[in-house]
Amino acid sequence: MLPFELLKPTSFDEAIELLSLDPENSKSIAGGTALMQMMKSQIFTPTQVVSLRNIKDSAYIKVAPNGELKIGALTKLSDLENSALLATHAPVICRAMIKLANVRVRNSATIGGALSHGDPHMDLPPILCCLSANVQTISPEGKRTIPVDNLYLGYYETCLEANELIYEISLPANISPYSSYVKCTTRSADDWPALGVAVNLTIKDDHIDTSRIFMGSISDTPVRLIELENRLSTKELTPALLTSAADLVSAEIDPTSDHLGSADYKRQLARVYVKRALLEAYNNGVNHAK
Repeated sequence: MLPFELLKPTSFDEAIELLSLDPENSKSIAGGTALMQMMKSQIFTPTQVVSLRNIKDSAYIKVAPNGELKIGALTKLSDLENSALLATHAPVICRAMIKLANVRVRNSATIGGALSHGDPHMDLPPILCCLSANVQTISPEGKRTIPVDNLYLGYYETCLEANELIYEISLPANISPYSSYVKCTTRSADDWPALGVAVNLTIKDDHIDTSRIFMGSISDTPVRLIELENRLSTKELTPALLTSAADLVSAEIDPTSDHLGSADYKRQLARVYVKRALLEAYNNGVNHAK
C-alpha cells in the first residue's frame, strides 16, 4: 500500500470540502472493508483518504412522519440485521444481512459505503432497487435524491461525483410483505453471489397489482426483469402462476461471464432462483397475513 494522508472531518460538509481539494486523488472511507483491500492491491492509490467515522449522528434507522424509513449512511450492516424497525417495515433486508459476508465484515461495513462502492457482486443493490429505495447525496452543488436503480452506470461505476457522498437512504412507507431475496453462491452461503434475485410484489384483491424484480451479479449493474413483471401484472397470485412465469426468465436476460460463473451457467441458474425468489415472496406474504 502506498502512503496517504488520513483526514478526519466531523461533518459531511467538511468531508465534501476536503474531497473537493483534490477529487482525482482522494477517496472517502467509512467501514473500509472494500477500499482498504483495493488500496493494498494498488487498484486505488489515493494520496488523501477522508474518513467519515467521526461524523456524528450519521448512523440511524428511523421512521419519518410521512412513514418513510430513513437510514443514515454510516449505519453498519450488522445494525440493519438486528433492527427491530427494519424487521417490521422491511424484513427482507434483515433476512438478507444474515448471509452477507461474515460477522466481522457486517460489524464494520456501512450501508452508504456498500452502495457507493459500485461492485456488481453485492447483495444490497438489487434488494434496495426492488424496494424503490432512494439515496440522498451531498456535494458542493447541494443535495440530490437518486433512485438506487439509477445509481449504477457500470462495473465499479456510479453516477456519484468524486466529491459527492451518500448521507442517507430512504425507503417508501408500507413496503409489501410479499418480498424476498435469494442468492446462489459457489462456495459458502455468505460468499459473493454468482446470482441474486430480489422480489417485491404488491397485492390487491388477491391479484398482483405491481411487481419489481431485480437480479444482481449477472451484469455490471442490477438488472430489472421487466418482461417477467409484465407477465405477472394483474394476474391472480398463485404458486402455479409464479412457477410458470419463472420458467421463461432465462430468455429475458443476457448474463456476463465472470469468476463466479459463465453466462450459460447463470442463465440456467436464473430460472431456478427466480422461481425460488417468487415462491419465497409469496410464502413471506401469506405468513405475514396469518
